[in-house]
Amino acid sequence: MKLYNSAMPAPNPRRVRVFAAEKGIDLPLEEVALVKREHKSEEFRKKNSLGQTPVLELDDGTTISESVSICRYLEELHPDRPLFGRNALERAQVDMWLRRVEFVLMGPVGNFWRHAHPYTAKVVKQFNDFGESNREGAEAAFRWLDRELEGRTFVMGDYFSAADITALCTVDFAAFAGLEMPEGTPHLHAWHERVSARPSAAA
Repeated sequence: MKLYNSAMPAPNPRRVRVFAAEKGIDLPLEEVALVKREHKSEEFRKKNSLGQTPVLELDDGTTISESVSICRYLEELHPDRPLFGRNALERAQVDMWLRRVEFVLMGPVGNFWRHAHPYTAKVVKQFNDFGESNREGAEAAFRWLDRELEGRTFVMGDYFSAADITALCTVDFAAFAGLEMPEGTPHLHAWHERVSARPSAAA
């Protein structure tokens, strides 16, 4: 199998790369250049009709899209060192945190990126006022996550999970887009330093 990947700063392919690195999975990569719009080509849309990366292609040609779905498949194949929870409660909590990070933090970050960043002005119709309005939402999300991380090593306490991977990739993408972690968020900054120091973060 191989992963149709896009390089940094694309957050979703990175989520899969970090997950695979944490699992010790050697996942062959085939690069799809977003700047060249290769993900929107007719050929690539046969693999994912939405024209998005990442896509995992199995040896028989079957494809799986969406980063969480790909990671869940890899977890089933490699259940050691589980990242989606070690029991029923943790599995539910990982799901909860994945949705929270995606909706609460990635939502405003993505809206800002699409509608206020000069790079995306080349490829989508922008509504700049709406895009800029998401700065406040992103800052509120950062401060909410900072409060949640007080007294915790990772998002779920002492257990590093897929939720940390998603949060790391989202925070780093936000910084690329121009939405830095605000001052006065010491727990968020400390968490970010810890997870960024893991070897998998370089994937």
